Amino acid sequence: MTAVAPWPDELTDRLSAGTFLLIDKPRGPSSHQVTAWVRDLLGVERAGHAGTLDPNVSGLLWVGVGRALKLIPLVLEFSKRYVGVMVLHGPVPVAEIERVASEFQSAIFQTPPVRSAVKRERRIRRIHRLSIVEIDPPRVLLDVTADSGTYLRTLAVDLGEALGTEAHLEELRRVGTGPFREDRSITVTELEDALARARTGDLGPALAALHPLEEVWQEFPKILLKEAAAAAVAHGASLARGGILHLPTPFARGASVAMVNRRGEIVAVGEARVGSEELGTVRSGWVVETRRVLAEATDYLPLWRPPPPKPSSAAAPHGL
Repeated sequence: MTAVAPWPDELTDRLSAGTFLLIDKPRGPSSHQVTAWVRDLLGVERAGHAGTLDPNVSGLLWVGVGRALKLIPLVLEFSKRYVGVMVLHGPVPVAEIERVASEFQSAIFQTPPVRSAVKRERRIRRIHRLSIVEIDPPRVLLDVTADSGTYLRTLAVDLGEALGTEAHLEELRRVGTGPFREDRSITVTELEDALARARTGDLGPALAALHPLEEVWQEFPKILLKEAAAAAVAHGASLARGGILHLPTPFARGASVAMVNRRGEIVAVGEARVGSEELGTVRSGWVVETRRVLAEATDYLPLWRPPPPKPSSAAAPHGL
């Protein structure tokens, strides 16, 4: 991917390698509109976001450019942190609010609201943390960390029902996505200013806004690949046991893993078919199923050979 705008070489290289931005989305515009503004400011053809925020919700919006778009499934695995104001429709003792809130720190069932963009099927989401920051009846300030895809408005309604009254969410802001926090985010206006400075030769603010892909995939378990295996995976193959050079970090069956070459560069991300503790018992077959290739296949020579075709099992004709 090549930037359309005539940026200085260092900025063009960052865009070409793939990058992501942490944007402080304001209330009003949709996540899609904010992403389009970022795309146009950078002068690139494609940009995408992970974790949609409703128009009336503000906060941290992850926006990827170029190769970073392939990392969106990984970003969607990160939990999200929100601060919101819930309004109770009736009086409830403070102790009861705190007791019920503590009971919601678990796996819960949710059905997406009618206006959601996904199919309305009941599903399980985990509330990792639900803290009562302040109570000023009828308003309750909540601090919530939950699985990606958790509907906080639905959570507020469910809390109200558990408290024996109705409730709704008055305000909501996302303050964190996995390891990324709102204090690292910038507004679209700040991005515009940083890019204007870049055109004058001051690249610092713009480069600080364009995060390298490593900041995402380094959060996941890594597998160091042998040279031939890296080439095979770069061309879309899954990973066999014999292609592993080293395991820097353990992982469980079903975990998302980052497969990197000897130079520490990301090749692809995949799903572990077996846990790292089980690898010693594996003699054949794939151990990681490749999901997304991030490397350019043209950068890797095909150092592997496809398996020979199996001999035909058809029986020789009789009576000859």
